Amino acid sequence: MGGTLEAMDSQFAAASVEAESKPSMFRVFKQIWTEMTLGVGFWGALRPIVAALLALVPFLFLGQHFNKKHRKAADWTLLQIPLALTVILWFALWVFSIFDAWRDGTKLVSDNSLNN
Repeated sequence: MGGTLEAMDSQFAAASVEAESKPSMFRVFKQIWTEMTLGVGFWGALRPIVAALLALVPFLFLGQHFNKKHRKAADWTLLQIPLALTVILWFALWVFSIFDAWRDGTKLVSDNSLNN
């Protein structure tokens, strides 16, 4: 039985030596890039921000068009006509459209990353 324990100890020692090898610089940079872009690449990380920036343009709902939600943008364009009579409600719709453009951009990125 003593010989068996020595053989097992030597196997563990060999396994720990292999585990201590250093990763290549490419793998380190790849992991850093993946962490910075949330695993969805450069465009995937920027898409929600671009959609939100486009949504900042009032009256046009460009963020929704950018996310290919043309029906939603058209509906909100028609909805803003009566809301323009009350500036507070129109402002609330405009702020929500910025948030919605960012949220839809994030959903598109996550759906694309799950499909790949």
